Amino acid sequence: MHRILLLPGDGIGPEVTEQARRVLEAAAARAGLDLTFEEDQIGGASIDAHGTPLTDAAVEKARGCRAVLLGAVGGPTWDDMPVETRPEQGLLRIRKELGLFANLRPAAVFPALVDASTLRREVVEGIDLLVVRELTGGIYFGEPRGITTENGLRVARNTMVYDENEIARIATVAFESARRRRGLVTSVHKANVLEVSQLWTSVVEEVHKQFDDVKLEHQLVDSMAMLLLKEPGRYDVVVTGNLFGDILSDEAAMITGSLGMLPSASLGVGGVGLYEPVHGSAPDIAGRDEANPLAAILSVAMLLEHSLDAPEAAGAVRDAVAAALESGARTGDLVAPGESALGCRAMGDLVLAKLGSA
Repeated sequence: MHRILLLPGDGIGPEVTEQARRVLEAAAARAGLDLTFEEDQIGGASIDAHGTPLTDAAVEKARGCRAVLLGAVGGPTWDDMPVETRPEQGLLRIRKELGLFANLRPAAVFPALVDASTLRREVVEGIDLLVVRELTGGIYFGEPRGITTENGLRVARNTMVYDENEIARIATVAFESARRRRGLVTSVHKANVLEVSQLWTSVVEEVHKQFDDVKLEHQLVDSMAMLLLKEPGRYDVVVTGNLFGDILSDEAAMITGSLGMLPSASLGVGGVGLYEPVHGSAPDIAGRDEANPLAAILSVAMLLEHSLDAPEAAGAVRDAVAAALESGARTGDLVAPGESALGCRAMGDLVLAKLGSA
């Protein structure tokens, strides 16, 4: 029996999580996996219910599960709250509490969506890259931090900190991932300016000695932002720190046509994986059955692969998504002018139908 914790969260989170759960249940049944589900709150939903973006009880519940499937957090309702109490703190906390230091964000272009990208077909066709983002260190967690008043002026301060162990373990994940893929790691940094990045490149080079079958290259983050749009097809595994990875993975998502297509997995030392779509809570379309559930469904494929050791079931989910797209089905974020869009549940229904006919 595998326990799965659902944290639907805010905005479109509950809508896409519902469709992802349906697909997970169907794929697990086909694979002979016995699942049981629990549910709790995170983000703004948890603030409204409990006064905190993540309760201790929810953390303990997550620790007792095999995997966590998360929707999205945040929205304008809570935008005026202090940073330390906003919905996003729930997401940061659960990553930290579960030791989820490695965020895997694949960006692959489905053949049916080549023309959905804002880039030319010849640039995006065949793209299949993986961003490996360090998730529990860097500027999002470094101390000191905060806003103070100094000499009569407001001063804001954040600190980027990494130690060599944090860098080595995320580099190891990247090299191991590349070994299973096309054998190329691109390490992204800002070593021409930042001492943190100088240590980063040094440690990555040291770890690379254990993976002489994998090629390593280095790239400054500012030029990487340009090259990722210019020639995305040349990249295999991109490894970088928390802040740079946050930005570059969203850029990679748009290459594929929409943020609504990008899944992610957060893995770490405790054995509990967290899976979530990369998109945000999209409060402008929340509750209108217009959200794209495919990133959440593709996150289920990653859950099956990494937490449930069911690669065939994961492949079946991805094939079902591909088949749905090949049939011409599109949600609002993917639809071309003049075409009709499927709603969130209708797209979930179609993926389930394709999964059942595979």
